[in-house]
Amino acid sequence: MENFEPQLAVDRAPAIWIGRNDGTGEQHLRWHQHVNRQPAGTPDGRKPAALLGFASDAGVLRNEGRVGAARGPQALRAALGSLAIHEPRPLVDAGDIEVLGDELESGQERLAQSVSALLAGKMLPVVLGGGHETAYGSFTGLFEHFRDETGTRLGILNLDAHFDLRSAPRRSSGTPFLDIAWDLQAEGRDFNYAVVGISKPSNTPVLFERARSLGVRYLLDEQCTAGKLPAVLGFVEDFLAGIDKLYLTIDLDVLPASVAPGVSAPAGFGVPLEVIHGICAMLAGSGKLALVDVVELNPGLDIDGRTARTAARLVNTLLGV
Repeated sequence: MENFEPQLAVDRAPAIWIGRNDGTGEQHLRWHQHVNRQPAGTPDGRKPAALLGFASDAGVLRNEGRVGAARGPQALRAALGSLAIHEPRPLVDAGDIEVLGDELESGQERLAQSVSALLAGKMLPVVLGGGHETAYGSFTGLFEHFRDETGTRLGILNLDAHFDLRSAPRRSSGTPFLDIAWDLQAEGRDFNYAVVGISKPSNTPVLFERARSLGVRYLLDEQCTAGKLPAVLGFVEDFLAGIDKLYLTIDLDVLPASVAPGVSAPAGFGVPLEVIHGICAMLAGSGKLALVDVVELNPGLDIDGRTARTAARLVNTLLGV
């Protein structure tokens, strides 16, 4: 796509996209033919979506999880490549930020800089993780972009089995939202955080108490069965009513292990795909979505590419293409 020149701190150039080819006409297009291409007219005027990889295992390793999420961005792009385009919007691949070894903090700084630059370029950043340490860099970029707009209420909706509110000496995939809460407190700003899909056995009582003390709203996975979709959507709508700009972060371990086996911590119960998809479909039309990331895709553990395909479907729905 032309005129795409935000100042990004990426380490790897945009990927070469491949996929099924049924022809080159507008009615034949798939993601791999559409990314970085200006479609013939974008009648609905939607913001371009920019894919930005965050190839990191450092946070998962610090959190004593199963490493491999650093390969997530490439696997998710590969799963997106052959999906059909029905409602064209500009799609850009902005490349990857690569965290080498334990150099997490510097990688998060580059991620924040890049997210802020994409937002300044009037794009919708879609960050492809990486472990959930991605979240700290993602949100920091969003906050920096809106720092001077003190009246703009920022909110975080996390689709996740875990609160990720752990306290630790260094940042990890288990700490991002407590780190964010501390940063916002230091700035005198509100911490608007909600989680859908919390697994009670996977979060200690101290984490539930910390969530309570921080005013975190949440639904347990047992409250998110398919038959309870209207109530779940009502919960999300209530949260949206109190914010202006939404950061949606999807930890793929929120899904049942049968649907998402390729994650750092597979779910023993999980939230059905139709519920997670329903939330994404609603948010796509909310007008408040400012930033998305999808994390914890671990291709080396992904049976038949199930997790990558599921993640691709969710991204496709969020972007409305």
